[in-house]
Amino acid sequence: MLIGICGGICSGKKTVAQYLVEHHGFKHLYLEPPKENRTSPSGDEQTPSSESASSQSSSSAAAFSGALNFSALTTKNGRHSASDTSLTLRPQTEQHTFASPEALLDFVTLRWRGRFVTTDIPTEAVLDVFVRRPFFLLLSIDAPLTVRWRRFQQRAKVPGESDIALDDFVSRSDAHLYDPHGGFQPLISRATVRLLNTSSSLAHLYATLGKLDIPNPDRLRPGWDTYFMALASLAAQRSNCMKRRVGCVLVGRERRVISTGYNGTPRGIRNCADGGCPRCNEGNSSGVGLATCLCIHAEENALLEAGRERIRDGSVLYCDTCPCLTCSIKICQVGIGEVVYAHGYSMDKEAAAVFSQAGVKLRQFIPPPNGLIHLEKMELY
Repeated sequence: MLIGICGGICSGKKTVAQYLVEHHGFKHLYLEPPKENRTSPSGDEQTPSSESASSQSSSSAAAFSGALNFSALTTKNGRHSASDTSLTLRPQTEQHTFASPEALLDFVTLRWRGRFVTTDIPTEAVLDVFVRRPFFLLLSIDAPLTVRWRRFQQRAKVPGESDIALDDFVSRSDAHLYDPHGGFQPLISRATVRLLNTSSSLAHLYATLGKLDIPNPDRLRPGWDTYFMALASLAAQRSNCMKRRVGCVLVGRERRVISTGYNGTPRGIRNCADGGCPRCNEGNSSGVGLATCLCIHAEENALLEAGRERIRDGSVLYCDTCPCLTCSIKICQVGIGEVVYAHGYSMDKEAAAVFSQAGVKLRQFIPPPNGLIHLEKMELY
């Protein structure tokens, strides 16, 4: 596994990399710094050049550059620990520093079962080199502007000199992220996992990262549950029901797809979203007027497509929403052995009771969280 980390100034890139090194056995890999524009390809050392940045005073620029030699986080007493300040140091041995992205990637490819992390992704061209490999995961980290400014002030503090002004930091941060010739926002937007880091201490950040399970292999190659649930979610996109989108996949014992289904009006009837089902279009609340609903549920659709002869013992039904009571009865009748769902519904207890009595296993699948993740709200994921 190779994890690449990108993000804004003082967002915590190298701190997260150090967490992976200390707690998950990763090795930190580096690219040799380019001779122009940036002193480090990680983006932590210096921002892309711009007219506004070059017009700043030499003392301000020196303070800005010097501040980037420290960690993005401080301890609770405001002091930098030895482990904090060591985050930006290059390794003493040359074996983990590479002259090009291709050389770094070749090194990891020969050791693809190992765990590696880099914060050196200076351009989208470099990212394109890395994403060719199925063992690469891009992670971005960000923090509110004022939080990053306060972290930066702690790093840039020089006795007898004033703090870096907010507007100065904003202009440099904007250049770092949005410069048309080297901004990092295009990389951040392509990240699979996007962390929002508002932590005030290393201990707090490490504790929240520990709940996230960043190295989960499902993030690289989906497990069967993730794979089939993704197919169910894709099927749901075909739904024409006004009320909700639901999709499901019926899978045989050998993990072969038997059929798929989504909810909506049956063949030959106008789509629900086009007015084909009066009950749904009248805006009735959940569970009201179901006897007059013309929509077929996703589970019913999949069962009808499969037919009883194709459903064998041990078949599994994946549905992005827990089946309703009516569908649960039909699922039991055709002999499905297990139902896996992602989201709850209003009849979960009733459906669970039916499945339990019929000997059908029911379980909820929660995949590892991707997308934007607020580290202060890990209980939501």
